[in-house]
Amino acid sequence: MAARLAPLRALPRLATFARHAAPSANSLARPLFGRQQTRGYKKTPQPMRDVMTGEIIQVPDIDPSLLQIQNTESPKTRLPNSKLIFGKTFTDHMLTIPWTSASGWGTPVIKPYGPLELDPSSTVFHYAFTLFEGMKAYRQEDGTVRLFRPDMNMARMNRSAARIALPTFDGKALTELIKKLVVLDSEWIPKEKGYSLYIRPTLIGTQNALGVGPSSDALLFVICSPVGPYYASGFKPVQLLATTKFVRAAPGGTGGYKLGANYAPGVVPQAEAAKEGYSQNLWLLGEEHALTEVGTMNLFVAFRKPDGTVELVTPPLDDVVLPGVTRDSALQLAREHSDGQAIPGLPEKLIVSERKLIMADLVEAEKNGTLVEVFGTGTAAIVSAVDKIGYEGRDIIIPTGPEGLGPIAKGILDRITSIQTGETEHPWSVVASELKL
Repeated sequence: MAARLAPLRALPRLATFARHAAPSANSLARPLFGRQQTRGYKKTPQPMRDVMTGEIIQVPDIDPSLLQIQNTESPKTRLPNSKLIFGKTFTDHMLTIPWTSASGWGTPVIKPYGPLELDPSSTVFHYAFTLFEGMKAYRQEDGTVRLFRPDMNMARMNRSAARIALPTFDGKALTELIKKLVVLDSEWIPKEKGYSLYIRPTLIGTQNALGVGPSSDALLFVICSPVGPYYASGFKPVQLLATTKFVRAAPGGTGGYKLGANYAPGVVPQAEAAKEGYSQNLWLLGEEHALTEVGTMNLFVAFRKPDGTVELVTPPLDDVVLPGVTRDSALQLAREHSDGQAIPGLPEKLIVSERKLIMADLVEAEKNGTLVEVFGTGTAAIVSAVDKIGYEGRDIIIPTGPEGLGPIAKGILDRITSIQTGETEHPWSVVASELKL
């Protein structure tokens, strides 16, 4: 039996039968996550077993209908908006969902925010079995709470989990649970323009054992932090140091996954860049000094062609660059603009490319006056302009405009922000609750 169970331990997850079964008319009449389940359990998730042998043939996925909510009895005092510092303040509640290779995903619980209890031998501490996501929720004046493209975060989280042998899950189910958490703590989301609730879903290996191998136990948890506008006092361009001393990622590695192990190694290069007067690193790769990422952001460069057309370029993913949600959003919006769905600020003649960029391209463009803009994209800032790049002993100077943000970056920032806050109706803006709590 042990030999037959081995494949189950190696696979992060088997999809539930109910998800793939054809829905009946009765099932369609009931809410997706509130209906009676047909997996043989209701209060506690149970594995599906072979009726003849009793062996486990399928383990449960995340089930929002089993959610338990433990409201805090000691609500925190919320700071004034002006005192909020990114990642320093947390809401009253958190979401936790345990997983084991033997029984699958356990009962989801929303409970008061507090410490985790982990054994010192937990695999997360020794072998970096950890991954995370970054997403945001926004609250409108009428109390409507919105998430921005949560499906993209769930897909990337599952991809990261599979890369390091942690369990995957039903992304729609986790999104429903995150909605419940965000709505419960929605009073923590400031209504003022530019403020939001940063959401940090995290998955860690918790098996109590030393030795490198798939973790038999895991914990998925979600915490939330109210945050203020990234540009509280106006746009501030960043300065980059194009580094060849350190390498962030290489083909076949883990640079294209949002793993905790990718971030700590960037601290020393970041500190060295700061000592030389630069804000962040510009990560280069290979003998040609190919551009990849900006610190922890994706990179965009705009060039003017001889006929006046502007080409907006971002490096290809190539399993080296993180597939950013904001990167994908900027690409889609820019392509829609070039197809006729105009965005104010973007050039009338615009082409969008995902192609290899090398430092020689930027050096030449600065020399001949065809370098239009450089900016980074990410969840925290959405868009961040770059006004100079240090490279091989000199600075490449980049136009940013009088506002400190070029017209392409500003146009994309404004459009994404209007979608996130619900000012512009768009499928990317997902309503968590239309009711004011």
